[in-house]
Amino acid sequence: MRCLLRDGLVDSSRTLFDYGCGRGQDLDFLGDLQIPCSGWDPVHRPDGAVTPADVVNLSYVINVIENPQERFEVLKKAWSLCLGVLVVAAQLDFAAADKEHLAFADGVLTSRNTFQKYYTQSELRSYLERTLGVEAIPAAPGVFYVFREESARQQFLANRYHRAVPIPRARQSETLFEKHQEVLQPFMAALARLGRLPGPEDFPEYAELVARLGSPKRALSIVNRVTGADAWTAIAAKRAEDLLVFLALSRFPKRPPLSALPPSTQRDAKAFFGTYQRACAEADALLFKVGDATAIDAACCRAPLGRLVDNALLLHHSALADTEPLLRIYEGCARALSGDIEDVDVIKLHRQSGKISYLGYDNFEQETNPRLRFRVKVTLPSLSVDFYDHSGLGNESFLDSKEGLYNNEVSEVS
Repeated sequence: MRCLLRDGLVDSSRTLFDYGCGRGQDLDFLGDLQIPCSGWDPVHRPDGAVTPADVVNLSYVINVIENPQERFEVLKKAWSLCLGVLVVAAQLDFAAADKEHLAFADGVLTSRNTFQKYYTQSELRSYLERTLGVEAIPAAPGVFYVFREESARQQFLANRYHRAVPIPRARQSETLFEKHQEVLQPFMAALARLGRLPGPEDFPEYAELVARLGSPKRALSIVNRVTGADAWTAIAAKRAEDLLVFLALSRFPKRPPLSALPPSTQRDAKAFFGTYQRACAEADALLFKVGDATAIDAACCRAPLGRLVDNALLLHHSALADTEPLLRIYEGCARALSGDIEDVDVIKLHRQSGKISYLGYDNFEQETNPRLRFRVKVTLPSLSVDFYDHSGLGNESFLDSKEGLYNNEVSEVS
């Protein structure tokens, strides 16, 4: 549920059905947020109506079903109820570390004599895709999204690599701008969001803007006079980079044809690169560089922010979006395997080994030398995801310094 809220996939305009809702604590929470939701559970809510919904949640259900056929049928049933996106969560194998259990069927019997099926991240993804016949997108370790419509999946992926930028402010008085502010302000918001001239589907005031000013081009000329053109040029460059990152990572497992992309993304490709083919070619060139250790090392060395150490570039998680596209794609390849990992403070981009590490610390903002709580290491050459718990006694590790992790100059450390 945290993932759904974080990624904007649930709100008051979408219905949600929780299939296997337990006692319904999540439903109570969503109800307080005015999100229309309902649920069913064979033990706690057997009388609940099983109904289709825009979003269907199947969290920590398939891992407690010991019969593989029943597990298959439950997953298929949840998918049949889904109108928009199905979210599936299950236990990963790292959660079973150091726990006593007895092998049983294709899982284990826990110390409480209950069945658990522990997955690896890649095993869970393969099971979902094999059963449903649709690509699953990792949202977090052990959590995957499966979209009903391909265009919705592509829109979600495009949004994932879309950076927030501020709207340039007017710097001088201009009569025409002041007269038409009620349409020019939303036009500027759309321009900042897109980095290009918006089309009719991109903002509601489009028709009124054209009626008043004749065309988006004329509106842009007015905006340029009061804000300056340089800021908008910089935004366009950022949006072109965001599109390259999205297109490069959309090759996993197969890049969609232009017709499968949302109309707004189709406009982006034409506006920034002339053609979809040219945009894809540039994205491919960057993607293939991810396998070139020399190129990754050079990109880390020229990064305008972060802390460069002998084997890696260390970044605060908020700084990643401000690195060049090659490094964003490098990290994006790791996220395509692991999903978004919560509570990460520092991202470690290894310069030579094809590894990306995600580090979470206790009281990172408050402590000078915070203690490492967990580490997730993604190894691209072997497509593996490893989880390490550093919270136990005798396993302590501390960050030596936070200097340079999010400032504007790379500080080099031997």
